[in-house]
Amino acid sequence: MFTGIVEEVGAVAALHRGQGSARLSIACTTVVADARPGDSISVNGVCLTVTTLDQGGFTADLMGETLDRTALGDLAPGAPVDLERALRADARLGGHLVQGHVDGVGTVAAVRPVAGADGALEWTAMTIALPEALAPYVVEKGSITVDGTSLTVTAVDDRSFSVGLIPHTLAHTVLGVRRAGDRVNLEVDVIAKYVERMLRGGVATPYNP
Repeated sequence: MFTGIVEEVGAVAALHRGQGSARLSIACTTVVADARPGDSISVNGVCLTVTTLDQGGFTADLMGETLDRTALGDLAPGAPVDLERALRADARLGGHLVQGHVDGVGTVAAVRPVAGADGALEWTAMTIALPEALAPYVVEKGSITVDGTSLTVTAVDDRSFSVGLIPHTLAHTVLGVRRAGDRVNLEVDVIAKYVERMLRGGVATPYNP
């Protein structure tokens, strides 16, 4: 389980593709400080298992499902990636509950800087086109994870949603280098998915026996 609060921006050291799989090596320092093989680390919002590690980073294996359902296959050596260690039970939940299970891949449709009265950048509006199947789970003022970063939805329709990015977010996550046309990993709020599943199945509740 993660929170969507990015701890470190690492870099892709290597991506070796196999037949329907791949091995991803990440150069980083913070998230491997107390890591061990078998631990979970979120890479651009995707929960990956550490297979090997050293002081310079770690390696994880990507199965075909991961390559098919996320944008990790788009990565190339040198590309920045958002990194977060799994949530400690005694830590603050600064973002929202994030599983690291990507629901779909969106595409950045627009990036619009918003300046203040003095002309300085105050925040940036980013609009992302999302798969039609995910639209029902995205609500205004709700939470969504974009490439591993927990964000609040500012506007939504059947084809896209928008988020606001403050300068700190732009400087400390990969969203600062995202441009129109880039693909991003999306994870909607897991609570919405469970509620839909229960209602669709007609599960009895204390309020609806």
